[in-house]
This record gives sequence, C-alpha cells and structure tokens, in this order.
Amino acid sequence: MPADARKDAGAPESMEAQTLNCPNCGAAISSDSPQCQYCESKLATVACPSCFAMMFIGSKHCPHCGAAAAQATAAELPALKCPRCQTKMTSITLGTTAMRECETCAGLWVEVAAFEKISADREQQAAVLGAASPAPAHQLPSGDPDKIRYVPCPQCGQLMNRINFARCSGVIVDVCKGHGTWFDRDELSGIVQFIRGGGLDVSRQKEKTELEFERQQFRTEQMLAAPRSDLLGLPHSDEDRIGGLSAASGLLKFLLG
Repeated sequence: MPADARKDAGAPESMEAQTLNCPNCGAAISSDSPQCQYCESKLATVACPSCFAMMFIGSKHCPHCGAAAAQATAAELPALKCPRCQTKMTSITLGTTAMRECETCAGLWVEVAAFEKISADREQQAAVLGAASPAPAHQLPSGDPDKIRYVPCPQCGQLMNRINFARCSGVIVDVCKGHGTWFDRDELSGIVQFIRGGGLDVSRQKEKTELEFERQQFRTEQMLAAPRSDLLGLPHSDEDRIGGLSAASGLLKFLLG
C-alpha cells in the first residue's frame, strides 16, 4: 500500500518524515519542514496533540507517532516575545494544552503547570502501553558549541538555565524555574518520546543508585576516620567499628556489581 494511502487509512506504519511537494511552487520538501526553502511558504507547524511533533499542513496523521492531526486553536494568553527571535509569539491550544509558538523559529514556550501535565500524562500513557525498555537518548544537533547562548525568560527577563532534561535524556532545554520552559524546535517532541519510552523510570533508578553509592561512601569514610578519632581520645565503640566495616564491605560489593 502506498505511503499516502496508509496515511489516509489512518495506519501509523511510517513514523518518519516523508518527501512531499510544496503546494505553492511544487518543489520537493520534507513533510515536517516548517517552510519551503524555495518559495518560503509556511508548510509545517506543531500540530500533533500527542507528541507535539512538526506536521505538514494538511496531513491527517502525525508521521512520528501516528496520532490524528488536530487543528490548533487560539488560546487566551498574555502576549510574549520569543526569547530567541524577539518576535511576538502566537498563543495556541493543542489538545488540552495551551502554549506559545514562535512562527519564525518553531520554538515553544510552555509554562510550568502545562509542562508538568504533559509529563504526567505521557508517563501514564507509557505505563498503559507497557513500555518494555527506555527510548534511546534523544540528542538534537547542537551545531557549533561556541554559538550556544543563554536566552531570557519571556516573562521575567532573567537568563534561563540550560539543563539536560531528567539528567540523561540528551535533550537540553532552557528553564526558568518560576515561569516555564523554552523548547527549541523538536525538543518537546524529543522529551515526549523519552518519557513514553520509560526514560523517567530510568532516571529515577539512576538517581537512587547514585544516592545509595554516596551513602555507602560516607559510611566508609567514617570508618576510615575511626583511628584518628581514637588518637584524639574520642570515644569509638565496637558497634561503630562493626558498622563501618559492614559499610566498607557493602561499598565493595556495590562497586564489583
């Protein structure tokens, strides 16, 4: 069955961007290109209410996750400027999520509560779908590292922190703790893929392992400091020594697997 026929039938077999023709000039372009490189007509927008991926205008299903396309509606949000382009962003609602989109760079500004809901909903979807293994880290092209610049929060104007979402996703986003998160093009979609693949569970387990290692290391350091405490005439019970030796043994087993 041809790719277009599968898409019209609603079958999400193909999750990759397809090659289509610009409806304005006929040039060949990718199905998730934001605009035609020849005539500069706008071609794609963030229109998938499920994974927030870019979709070719007119597509019936998302080429990335297979979800049915949804028409973005206007949202009643205060006007803000894009932190990268400094142009006025458009307030839209995708599904049930209100956000702001920059039509110039295709970036998204999502406020704190909205992003928390997106993360919780996608993690719940992953549990229902029974994700068996985490998705690979989604690393976006970083370009020239010398060109990386911190951008201001659209709401308070303070420079935002750049963080690796969940510490291991590979998606670097700009965050204002009090107001929201800035996503460059495709970053929000990458995070949704990471969450649906069980990435948050992996992140939590990694953090738990690191905390356990630090706890064992601290107890071992206490045990090694015991002789110096004795020289200073400080009390050090047999029970403390036994506990320290147990901690050292536990750390050794932890390191050796």
